[in-house]
Amino acid sequence: MVSAKSMAKYPRMLRRALDFIDGNAEYDITIRDIAAAADVTPRAIQYAFREHLQTTPLEYLRRVRLERAHKALVSADPARETVTSIAGRCGFTHPGRFSSAYKAVFGIEPSRTLRSQ
Repeated sequence: MVSAKSMAKYPRMLRRALDFIDGNAEYDITIRDIAAAADVTPRAIQYAFREHLQTTPLEYLRRVRLERAHKALVSADPARETVTSIAGRCGFTHPGRFSSAYKAVFGIEPSRTLRSQ
């Protein structure tokens, strides 16, 4: 989500946190996991995200997951894939919450995105 060019301007611990999220977004990770990867406290990582990205670490994680799910839905074969399977691969554990979050961000139901292929 954050471009490589803009990453350079962020503090090292924030870059480590962003790298961790990017490499582990499909897993069940917590704020403590993100903070540990950055070698700081949960409070420090929350502050850094708010200060530099105007969001929280978990909201950033959710956005990364949604972007990945969107790309997967756009490129998937609807005869072979389901919204639930794609959402699960992207780290979402509750299909209803995924659908609501997806529609809020992209303005369309994930099932319609998948069927439009």
